Amino acid sequence: MAENNRLADDFTQGSIVEKLIRFMIPVLGALILQAMYGAVDLLVVGQFGTDAGISAVATGSNIINLVTFVITSLTMGVTVLIGRYLGEGRNEKVGRVIGGAICFFTAFAAVVMVLLLVGAPLFSGWLNAPEAAFSLTNDYVRICGAGMIFVVAYNVISGIFRGLGNSKLPLIFVSIACLVNIVGDLVFVAVLQMNVAGAALATVLAQAVSVILSLLIIRRQKLPFSVKREDIGFNQEISNFLRVGIPLAFQEVLTNVSFLILCAIVNQMGLEASSGYGIAQKIVSFMMLIPSSLMQSISAVVAQNVGAGKEARTRKAMYSGMAIGSVIGVFVFLLVFFRGDIPSAMFTSNAAYIQRSAEYLRGLSLEAVLTCLVFSYIGYFNGHGQPLPVMIQGITASFLVRVPLSYYFSIQEGANLFQIGLAVPIASVYGIVFFTICYMRNRKQQMSGEKGRNVL
Repeated sequence: MAENNRLADDFTQGSIVEKLIRFMIPVLGALILQAMYGAVDLLVVGQFGTDAGISAVATGSNIINLVTFVITSLTMGVTVLIGRYLGEGRNEKVGRVIGGAICFFTAFAAVVMVLLLVGAPLFSGWLNAPEAAFSLTNDYVRICGAGMIFVVAYNVISGIFRGLGNSKLPLIFVSIACLVNIVGDLVFVAVLQMNVAGAALATVLAQAVSVILSLLIIRRQKLPFSVKREDIGFNQEISNFLRVGIPLAFQEVLTNVSFLILCAIVNQMGLEASSGYGIAQKIVSFMMLIPSSLMQSISAVVAQNVGAGKEARTRKAMYSGMAIGSVIGVFVFLLVFFRGDIPSAMFTSNAAYIQRSAEYLRGLSLEAVLTCLVFSYIGYFNGHGQPLPVMIQGITASFLVRVPLSYYFSIQEGANLFQIGLAVPIASVYGIVFFTICYMRNRKQQMSGEKGRNVL
């Protein structure tokens, strides 16, 4: 990889820990700002909108988040493929990857937009949106759905640069979007009193501005590849990145469906539980930022080193991620277990909602540590282009552990959100055991292959 290339980083040399942290910090910053989209929506609606609006934004966000996670998973295939080609020194193939991604994701965005616009009432019904918040939930989903092309464009652009080893530009892009979203929320909700519709409109506007400005910024940068007109089309590289992306997306769909089922279970407990759970979920989205940034960073680091044939560095990247995440996770665990009411109070002044939110957070709190281990494993397997273990773990953890336990706890006499929250870390314990077995089998196969080459 060219030493003078400002937009790409070489993960195949130097300190793994140093490069992992340096790459992770901008990724974490981008994820924090991205999480602030929904959090600011909920915060502003909670302060200047209606109580039903809190439930509507919380429920509608679950639907939009499901779509966003699928898009992120699909673009992970682009990230891994670009990283692999760079590690192998085949920079000329990157242009065709990007050209194929442009065509595929444009068509994908159009399909998703139609589904959200037409299916909003159906999705709200599936989640048992409270009657007082049902129409508001539909408004939020439809308005956000109309701007889906901008969500897709942002994630594709960010996935490309993460594959190049550059995490700073995505941070710039999402910083622009977050600033516009905050201003938009205050104008549309606090000043114009548009409630939920105003929050959704601000989100779409922010995404549009971010994508437009990011394209202008990219045009002024020196890129380590070129995209020719003949590269843009439905080419072979689409199937290559979808081989990684589709299993991950399928896993994300089913995992998030499990959380939608959990949302539906909680919504049956009434508006108070629904709103408290919605507030807690926004806090959880921030808790998951460290594991998510680790997963994306480890995936990028591992992908390049797999391409360069440096397996020892891939394992060190995974272990380093586990150590970094666990240390930070302990502090997060202590905060949400003992004082979950403090972050909850940022979203509402309703004492009952705050109490319910803190109740759920206490049950879930250990997840702050456990998820760092699970996501480090996911980054390792993603970087190797092996999405099957990730998919199987996600599906089984969701539908054999998390959902059944959540339902069981919810039907017990005196059921509360603490018990339902416990189902999440229990599912992660299962995930750690599952991935450890897969990793040990994978390592055994690698060692056998190395011995075979040495004999030859």
